[in-house]
Amino acid sequence: MKINKIIKGLLGGLMICLSGCSTGKIVQTNIGYGWNNNSVNTVKFRKNALTTHDQYQFTAYYDENSNLVLGKRKINTSHWEIVKTPYKGNTKDAHNDISIVVDGEGYLHVSWDHHDTKLRYAKSKYPLSLEVGEEQPMTGMEEKKVTYPEFYNLPNGNLLFFYRSGASGRGNMVINSYDLKTRKWTQLQQNLLNGEGQRSAYWQACVDQQGVIHLSWVWRESWDVSTNHDLCYARSKDGGVTWEKSTGEKYNLPITASSSEYAWKIPQKSSLINQTAMATDENGNPYIVTYWSEKGIPQYQIVYLDKGNWKKINTGFRKTSFYLGGGGTKQIPVSRPDIIVKNNDDNPMLYVLFRDEERGNKISLAYNNLTSIENWKVVDLTNTSVGQWEPNYDISLWKKQHKLHVFLQNVTQIDGEGLAKSAPTMISVLELNSLPK
Repeated sequence: MKINKIIKGLLGGLMICLSGCSTGKIVQTNIGYGWNNNSVNTVKFRKNALTTHDQYQFTAYYDENSNLVLGKRKINTSHWEIVKTPYKGNTKDAHNDISIVVDGEGYLHVSWDHHDTKLRYAKSKYPLSLEVGEEQPMTGMEEKKVTYPEFYNLPNGNLLFFYRSGASGRGNMVINSYDLKTRKWTQLQQNLLNGEGQRSAYWQACVDQQGVIHLSWVWRESWDVSTNHDLCYARSKDGGVTWEKSTGEKYNLPITASSSEYAWKIPQKSSLINQTAMATDENGNPYIVTYWSEKGIPQYQIVYLDKGNWKKINTGFRKTSFYLGGGGTKQIPVSRPDIIVKNNDDNPMLYVLFRDEERGNKISLAYNNLTSIENWKVVDLTNTSVGQWEPNYDISLWKKQHKLHVFLQNVTQIDGEGLAKSAPTMISVLELNSLPK
């Protein structure tokens, strides 16, 4: 494996200070140049673009020649070690993202280059190493038509791997589990969310501090994104083996449209987006963020569980209308959102990370106090446009240190899976060590 020279960020360590809000200093640390003919490096369904284990933060991206590149640095430094792996991806398709995770022993796991194609997966040769071994199967089952690979850490150091088996509109959800003791993958669910050959589920998930897996999804009736509808929910308290509703009622598996718990009913043709984000508060209550149209304007919406009841918050700060429909990777005026929940004693705060053409396509952060829900406040975290970027932050670092590190690249996306002729752009980490209140 050819190891590129170590690149120092500044490139890295550019300091940007926001005025007029209490975020304090924002540090932007540059990593290297990445592919920019579409948005494959910044699509929302990456889990993860950044992840931290012990004192080290890891990242992955495609460079201008479609090479799979891995990076590592020690936290609180701008010194990135960059390795160009022997692997490439079909970067002409923005679905073919890279997802990474580090297990409890420090081994880096990587999966990349999927859109109804065979599983591509490799693991580092040593703990905390960027040198990955040969491609290998996980379980050998349901690995021929893989899309949307996502890794999740469990508190005991084990891993989960979610993906769709099958095509849009008729795919099923697969869950694999990695055990530290055996260092092997097993398949827990071959078809957790069953589209019954008529529809497919587009999900988001999170794991809370107690190890409970929270899963939500929209159903889509066809390849057309306008057929997204409804927001459903399930959770697992045993690592993904059995599943239940928020009431504790056990699901008979697989879960279908008729057996799902509906957290919020949303009709088709509501400009409802898929694959957004979830988070939980310190009590394990789930918060789901997405967007759909109310009164003709798509707004960021938060659906959450409060004392056993599903509630909804319409952030309501957007002013411009658009309609979401069609297939392929879309050029949409707004990004899919991400969500952060911070419990401050009796003052829980909600944060929505997003990008909006309305605000010049900058990276923006909306925030509010859950107990009052007054008008949402919004601050911009960048001074210039990031194109069609979508948010992806270091979830593991947030859980451990409450530091928000965001994967950043200014990217171009032509509607319907088109390709731009754009020069590579710098990939960076945007670091906020404190959030506004």
